[in-house]
Amino acid sequence: MLPDSKVPAGPMAEKWTNHKFHSKLVNPANKRKFKIIVVGTGLAGSSAAATLGELGYEVEAFTFHDSPRRAHSIAAQGGINAAKNYRNDGDSVHRLFYDTVKGGDYRSREANVHRLAEVSTNIIDQMAAQGVPFAREYGGLLANRSFGGAQVSRTFYARGQTGQQLLLGAYQQMMGQVKAGKVKLHTNTEMLDLVVKDGEACGIVCRNLVTGEITSHSAHAVVLATGGYGNVFYLSTNAMACNVTAAWRAHRKGAYFANPSFTQIHPTCIPASDEFQSKLTLMSESLRNDGRIWVPRQLNETRAAKDIPEAERNYYLEEKYPAFGNLVPRDVASRNAKTVVDAGYGVGPLKNGVYLDFADAIARDGRDAIEARYGNLFQMYERITGEDPYTQPMRIYPATHYTMGGLWVDYNLMTTIPGLYATGESNFSDHGANRLGASALMQGLADGYFVLPNTIGDYLAPKLNQPLVDTDDDVFKESERLIEETTSHFLGIGGSKSPDHFHRELGKIVWNRIGMERDEEGLKSAIEEIQALSKEFWSDLKVLGDAKSLNSSLEKAGRIADFFELAELMARDALDRRESCGGHFRTESQTPEGEALRDDDNYAHVSAWEWNDKDTPQTKHAEELTFDEVPLTQRSYK
Repeated sequence: MLPDSKVPAGPMAEKWTNHKFHSKLVNPANKRKFKIIVVGTGLAGSSAAATLGELGYEVEAFTFHDSPRRAHSIAAQGGINAAKNYRNDGDSVHRLFYDTVKGGDYRSREANVHRLAEVSTNIIDQMAAQGVPFAREYGGLLANRSFGGAQVSRTFYARGQTGQQLLLGAYQQMMGQVKAGKVKLHTNTEMLDLVVKDGEACGIVCRNLVTGEITSHSAHAVVLATGGYGNVFYLSTNAMACNVTAAWRAHRKGAYFANPSFTQIHPTCIPASDEFQSKLTLMSESLRNDGRIWVPRQLNETRAAKDIPEAERNYYLEEKYPAFGNLVPRDVASRNAKTVVDAGYGVGPLKNGVYLDFADAIARDGRDAIEARYGNLFQMYERITGEDPYTQPMRIYPATHYTMGGLWVDYNLMTTIPGLYATGESNFSDHGANRLGASALMQGLADGYFVLPNTIGDYLAPKLNQPLVDTDDDVFKESERLIEETTSHFLGIGGSKSPDHFHRELGKIVWNRIGMERDEEGLKSAIEEIQALSKEFWSDLKVLGDAKSLNSSLEKAGRIADFFELAELMARDALDRRESCGGHFRTESQTPEGEALRDDDNYAHVSAWEWNDKDTPQTKHAEELTFDEVPLTQRSYK
């Protein structure tokens, strides 16, 4: 049985307010008696650590980076949503809530999404007060632009550096608490295990990535803010260090993993140029505001883009989805790009992209206006490709970007392990089967600044004056022993292939079988291929160096071992869900027009998987979803 989601009763617009009022509180003098561990220092982690420290809790924050500023939140480009309706174009909290539920293809929890929309307005005020340099109109008011999946302008931005600027704001607030002695920061430190005693989270075990030292840390509660698992695909827009290890180790200790097959393929990435690339580069979705997406109407076109007349261009999104045009949600834009490229209309040297063309926008608004909006993005594109996007169209193609699945959490953001919380991309809760653009930054900051600080006290209050579990306790020592045993095993295999080799081969299986399209035969084959490659990994892996120093090969080995187990669960989850919804597209379940066809009678639920053991598939639990405010309908953007 799945535990209670703790969604409060009452009208939707009053749930969050009533829930906060009825939650147990820890008074300011008692907060200093509680210690909280926060793992991850991106937007969700830094904002949580800063706020919990300001409230008076004793906080320890952990990052495997040499600085919290290297967290992958820094790579988000286009913007952050908030329902402030500055443009007076019909936006509201309810419309943001509606768009997010619809954009998630009705596979998210309504109460969580409404809360996200409610607190979105506070986020902008918070970050502007911290000095985040949001773009402004001529008169000084904050500017907005539109993003995919919405017909209003609600996205706040700082050119193409929104994630970086927001992270610097949260980082400086956290470092203020470090200076004040409220937060203790551990850098170059990777969490390798969650420690559980008497069924409750009581701490973590880590490895110092520079010295190799294994250390244990005890706390009254543990917060995971460790991001998503998109690097299971190997080629993705994620930084190379992004991984699933912290969340997966918690899963192995009893935290259910929800909807692992819901991964988002971003439509505007620079196409791969050869098979030896280690990652792909994202071009902000904000470019779709002014760029027009097209491919030649003629197969095997060899002419340059500028030489192809207008009548011979297929603006396929504008033609197919006239109401939203190039601003359809990411899953729709990505699948349509794959369709035209697979049909032979791809562009570029490898015929693996589509055009994103700014000629009309430059002619309409002038080059200076386009440069003011997207200058750093255009510069980045030119440096990578050697092509000038002011004079010729960009080439783009979909790539793995974000994961909607993650650890199952209740309304309080607590996992199925009491005392263990998950925030931001590491949980499943707000985006359903697809994420609308500019909502990841919104969720990370909402969880860290406004949700978790209000809900964690309900768990801690009854534990007043309870001592921490000593790190000499058997539960910590056993965890340390298993980590050292696994490390020794990696170093002792003595095979012939590097961790990167296995990661690349695993990524090919996941992309080809569990990518933008899935079918029963392919998913069954994926499970067999993953198991066979995993067996080879454990017998022919070569890890150089030792455990007592900086060893990136050893780091990767542990992370890739977790990716193998995750990849198999992704395939099983996708095989079990015999419908199409959002980023999960089963070819057996589509409309005559080729759109995703949901099966609400059988799959309007969250699939939450319980770990059994390494050789036994996980057990599925279903959290049924109800849609009282946004009635279930077939998504249409036409």
